[in-house]
Amino acid sequence: MEQLALFGDAGQSKGLPEEYLIYLPGLFSESESNRLLQKFIAETPWKQTSIKIYDKEVLSPRLTAWYGDVAPGSYLTEKITDANPWTNELLMIKAKVEPLAGMQFNSVLLNYYRDGNDSVAWHSDKGAVADKKMVVASVSFGQVRGFDIRNKQNHAEKYSVKLESGSFLLMKAGLQEYWEHRIAKSTRAMQPRVNLTFRLIV
Repeated sequence: MEQLALFGDAGQSKGLPEEYLIYLPGLFSESESNRLLQKFIAETPWKQTSIKIYDKEVLSPRLTAWYGDVAPGSYLTEKITDANPWTNELLMIKAKVEPLAGMQFNSVLLNYYRDGNDSVAWHSDKGAVADKKMVVASVSFGQVRGFDIRNKQNHAEKYSVKLESGSFLLMKAGLQEYWEHRIAKSTRAMQPRVNLTFRLIV
């Protein structure tokens, strides 16, 4: 049961560490979000990678696709043989989130959560831990899912953000050094969701 969502739909947790997180709902309208969701689902070359859990290779419980300027061999392309070229839609979204993040990005990872069984377990992004100044800008389309964070030193200190369709979440520098995050599985029926995470990979 550890993977199941901790929080309901009542809203954001109180006391979110705003020095590490910025959440902005409604960056994209409902109609634009629906259009982009359907386009990404239909046209993205999705792949299902394998991950190692307790020395056993298992399929990742979501689909992914990598786009950007980054050459193969960087930390996110170890199991993705090549980065796809930017699309017009991705460049449009990138141009919209960069002023909010205060920086330019050269890559984006797309995650496709098909239903409530798709998830990502507690983790800190590998590259963001190595580069403590790394900022990650996240945009979500489709089903509302809870973005849970917990303090690495004190797992009882945890919060959740409802990632609504069309919303923007900025993970500031330092977040992943001190906190882990996840998208938990859900026992409730869930519609598809596509999440974009923009990064500057040096």
